[in-house]
Amino acid sequence: MTESGQQRPLLLGCGILHKEIGFLIEKNGWPLETHFLDSSLHIDFGKLSIALTGALHQHDNRDTIVFYGACHPLMEKILATAGTFRTEGQNCVEMLLGHEQFSSELEQGAFFLLEEWAHRWERIVTATFGTNVEIIRELYQGDRSYLLGINTPCSGDFREEAEQAGKLVGLPLRWVDISLDHLETVLQEAIDRKAERPLCPM
Repeated sequence: MTESGQQRPLLLGCGILHKEIGFLIEKNGWPLETHFLDSSLHIDFGKLSIALTGALHQHDNRDTIVFYGACHPLMEKILATAGTFRTEGQNCVEMLLGHEQFSSELEQGAFFLLEEWAHRWERIVTATFGTNVEIIRELYQGDRSYLLGINTPCSGDFREEAEQAGKLVGLPLRWVDISLDHLETVLQEAIDRKAERPLCPM
C-alpha cells in the first residue's frame, strides 16, 4: 500500500532477474510490488500463456506492468486483452545488456547464460531437446559459437554450473560483467509510462 492507502503498481513477469529487480526497487524506492513467474516458462509457449494469463487475471484489479520480452508469439495480444503492456526489449538479456551490446554478442555467436538458468541448465535443455547429448550439441553448435556467462552485481558464484552448461552443449565459456544501468532505465521507463496510463479494465 502507498501512504495514501492505494495499492502500489504491480510488476508481474519472468523471475529470471528477480534479484536484480528487487535490488533496483529498493535502491530507487520505487513504489512497486512484484509477482514473479518461473523463469523456464519461455521454453513452453502453452505453459507460459497459461501462467501469464492466469496471473494477469488474478491481479486484474491492479495497475500492472509486465516484465517480459517478446517471449510468446501472442504476447502483445495477451497483454492487450489484459489492458496492460510490457517492458521494452526483445528479451531479458537485451534489457540487461542494452541493445548495442546484446546485438554485438549475438552477431558473434553468443548463447547467453544467466545465473537462474545456469542452476537448472541440464533440466531445461533436456526438457526442450531430449537427453541425446550428440543432438543437443549439434543444435547448439549449429548457429552458436560460445556460451556467455553474465555476471551482474547481484549474481552469486555460478562458475561451476556455467562450466557444466558449456560442457553439455559443447561450447566454450566466456564471461562478461554487467551493471544494472540498462535494466534500470527499462524499468524506470515502464514505471513512468504506467504513471501516464493508469488501470485499463479487462
